[in-house]
Amino acid sequence: MSRAIAGRSLLAAAACSLALGRAIAQCPARPTPGSAVSNPLEITSQSGTLQAAFTFRSEVDIFGYLHECYIYQSSSGSVEAPTLRLNPGDQLLLSLTNRLTYLPPPPPGRTPSHASMAGMGAGMTGRATSNDPCNGGTMVATSTNIHFHGLNIPPKCHMDEIVETDIENSDPAFQYNFQIPKNDAPGLYWYHPHLHGEVTLQVNGGAAGALVIGGIEKLKPQVAGLPERIFVVRQQFTNPDSWVAGPNELTLNYQPAIAPLSPSPVIVMQPGVKEFWRVANASSQAFLNLQIWFGTTPQKVEIVELDGIPVKEPIQETTVTIPPAGRAEFIMQGPPLNQAASFQQIGFNTGPIGNPNPPQELAVIRTGTGAREPPALPPASVPASAEAARFAGLSTAAVTAHRKIYLAEATNGSNGPTEFFITVDGQKPKVFSMSDPPAVTTTVGAVEDWTIENRTGETHAFHIHQIHFLFLAVNGTPFATPELRDTVVVPAWSGTGAYPTVSLRMDFREPQIAGRFVYHCHVLDHEDAGMMAIIQVNPN
Repeated sequence: MSRAIAGRSLLAAAACSLALGRAIAQCPARPTPGSAVSNPLEITSQSGTLQAAFTFRSEVDIFGYLHECYIYQSSSGSVEAPTLRLNPGDQLLLSLTNRLTYLPPPPPGRTPSHASMAGMGAGMTGRATSNDPCNGGTMVATSTNIHFHGLNIPPKCHMDEIVETDIENSDPAFQYNFQIPKNDAPGLYWYHPHLHGEVTLQVNGGAAGALVIGGIEKLKPQVAGLPERIFVVRQQFTNPDSWVAGPNELTLNYQPAIAPLSPSPVIVMQPGVKEFWRVANASSQAFLNLQIWFGTTPQKVEIVELDGIPVKEPIQETTVTIPPAGRAEFIMQGPPLNQAASFQQIGFNTGPIGNPNPPQELAVIRTGTGAREPPALPPASVPASAEAARFAGLSTAAVTAHRKIYLAEATNGSNGPTEFFITVDGQKPKVFSMSDPPAVTTTVGAVEDWTIENRTGETHAFHIHQIHFLFLAVNGTPFATPELRDTVVVPAWSGTGAYPTVSLRMDFREPQIAGRFVYHCHVLDHEDAGMMAIIQVNPN
């Protein structure tokens, strides 16, 4: 089970009184435990444009879980966090109206992000008298913005800028407007809030959805015509007033996966059918080791894409590891009729002081000859053009700089909260502030090799915005075939011996990514507590 899950019956009474004392705004109903898992509703681009409007709201459910929901009004009613499906070159026009009403007090020892929060009390709906969403603001729990994770788009307001963009809870609708690059890879990406200091709270509330760039069947014809399933793994906590670890549940497409306390989600499929599964880890801190079991025997799957990028060669594995924010896309073959089967998180050791990631059944798999398969990918067609290889030649590109960046933690006093750092070697460690100058400055055209070193006893997940990087090595041991990624596991330090490292090749050659953006640990409470820094990429 996911961490120390409190029994739901014990939570209900306390949650009801909790809910009465807070502003409640209705979110769409989430699935009933033990029901069949379906793909999220999709919004698909038409004639090169995807236009949609979200309203961002919040509520506390009867079990004490905070729900923060992207609401889309479909023809059949309100829908939470639909999948956005576009093609390379399409335009995304996404309107976001922020109407969050819930503002918890900051956790002990954590200060508000901006001085303009001074004097605000718990439970207030923070609102500046005048706000330009592109120039910062109060940045409290009722403010928000959106990061389009993995997309290689400009770090500009109304596109994918998160350092200054602050949409407050009575601002008019805010318009995101950008083009999917024509040379971006087809694959699975995702969107979520990225307001520093409040990311954990909002993502734990469920504010996350999938974004698919179409065309994978052109690069990987083995997936053409296969039924496609989209799974978003989220994590919800019973302690919405704090970013610290506590009792929580994993959910699969919003359905709690908490067996044996409640029936598992159910995946219904035809016997023996091959399907294409696209899995996003939208949890705040759960490292996932995923397996498909027939009985208790793990089955091999064919990994096709990682973090939205097709792998160079097919990878046959029984275990698919996905860090927080990572994605994996793979071909699985369903069980024969009457074969007991399940989708499992088998657990992940996050180190001597890491958060528990225990085993948990995510879903049972049931087959039936009358089962309705999800929609299939298009049939094989003309191969993708050379434009699809945005990061072509990175493995052999001339390296222009080498950097070492280390992850560290320190306790603030004998009983103080832990401080988190991500520091360029040679610079002074500091907890991140939105007013910090860039820790790294480089130029469009640069190709840099970064070594990320973990000096802590817990596993971290390194992520950088705007680009993918080539994952070269772990602890100095190179991969035979390095793959492009945007989020990677940085192993925990045992307490003795050399610090663990990962080696990454950063690609700053694309002029579109010029500007200021961030890199950080994607264990979100680490990021909110200071494990983030700014990089400035200057035009050439």
